[in-house]
Amino acid sequence: MNNTSVNEKNAGFSLFVKPSFRVTKKQILFSTLILCLGLLGLGGFWFKSRYRFDNKMNVELQELSNVDYPANPAPLGKNFQRYSHRKLTLIKIDDKHFDFVLEPTDKKTAQIVIKNVNLELLVPKAPEWAKKDKGLEVIAFTDREWNRQQISFPANSKNIEIVGGDGFEKQNLVEVALANNCLNAGFWEILLFTKEDGNKSLYYQSWFTFPMGHYKNIFENINNISYWRHWWRLEHWQDPSGTIVKTNLLRNVIDEKEVATQFPLDERIIVSGEQGRKVRTTLVTNITKWRDFYDAKNEIKFASFRPPGFYDQNKPWGNEYWRIGKFNKAILRNVKPIDVEQNLQEIELVFTDTKNSEQNRLFISGINLKTLPQLPVEEYSKGLYMPMGIGIPPFYQSYEELTKNHPDISPYFSFLLDSQGRWIDHHRLAVDGSVMHLDKDNPNLLHLYLLSYERNTLIAHFLVNLK
Repeated sequence: MNNTSVNEKNAGFSLFVKPSFRVTKKQILFSTLILCLGLLGLGGFWFKSRYRFDNKMNVELQELSNVDYPANPAPLGKNFQRYSHRKLTLIKIDDKHFDFVLEPTDKKTAQIVIKNVNLELLVPKAPEWAKKDKGLEVIAFTDREWNRQQISFPANSKNIEIVGGDGFEKQNLVEVALANNCLNAGFWEILLFTKEDGNKSLYYQSWFTFPMGHYKNIFENINNISYWRHWWRLEHWQDPSGTIVKTNLLRNVIDEKEVATQFPLDERIIVSGEQGRKVRTTLVTNITKWRDFYDAKNEIKFASFRPPGFYDQNKPWGNEYWRIGKFNKAILRNVKPIDVEQNLQEIELVFTDTKNSEQNRLFISGINLKTLPQLPVEEYSKGLYMPMGIGIPPFYQSYEELTKNHPDISPYFSFLLDSQGRWIDHHRLAVDGSVMHLDKDNPNLLHLYLLSYERNTLIAHFLVNLK
């Protein structure tokens, strides 16, 4: 009885399975279709959410305390965090101009408005001559987004409005700064400064994600190309190493000569300005001379700069200084930049890679050496203090100066190329820019310094005889 029942059940099961298996195939196809449609729906929702834009938008702010951000290199004031817990409203005026409204959440804090900012000057815009070559276009957009651009407004600027509060900000605010951080697209920052003992000090800092829908629209409006052509590298830090860079499409060489240049390896490291505040972000000890940066025994690392825009000592950033391990020579050129009437100068520093003996070349071009300031070495930070890239603005600049000098028409460019003319990722190398000034007493002597990753320290000082 039990055996019969079992057999009957098995037979029934066997008869049941075959038609069920045919149905399951259909179910699989149907389920796959449903899944695909669901994924498309989720993708559409993500897209709509990420690239949403309105004429007036509330944007979330992130504020970090001293406990949250112990490595903060900013000059923090006595009133840091006393006027916090703000909200941000972004208001579109037209296709390029926006208001940034810092809203208070208590009566003591003022409403501060950064008015009518032309974001054509902060969203990456490639020079027209760079767009004629795919490689140049890629490098122009990549480095523009990877470099910090911080613009400042004095408190009495027509672009700044201060309303309400307990009177402290109305009386003591001296500068407002807006920064597009040297990270993926959208990571921006607002900073408020006062003065203490004659020095500028930070009393408010917050980070936010600039609405990507507006970013996309501004990008397309000012570049006349589709955002989707570059969106992945702008938003995801795609490394364009190996891209061929055709320097002849950026300038024509008039003449050139090798110039006597010293690199005093045993000179003590020079520290001033921004580097003086960032001592804690260079994660190494017993580094005292330039030579120490190129000694393979020294494992030099830096606090990494990560979203939304702060230094993290727990995630160190390495270097590839062997690529510029041995300095060979310097070449001075007179050049005629594309679409620029004035003849300008170019410095090329030639190095030998100490691992494979390849010749790597650092270009700094489109500069007027005669207009560089004459400074003592200890005031190097007041010199021409520039990132690497094509069509880029300075790291720090007043908004007024920016409006007079649009970066996308600047003849300045700087990059490191290998012997085949291929772009070397200077971030991985851990060089993010250069500083230049003429000697205080000798206008024919050029001082040229290399800035490390995130400008945490100087890593070299060259003395170039221009005469």
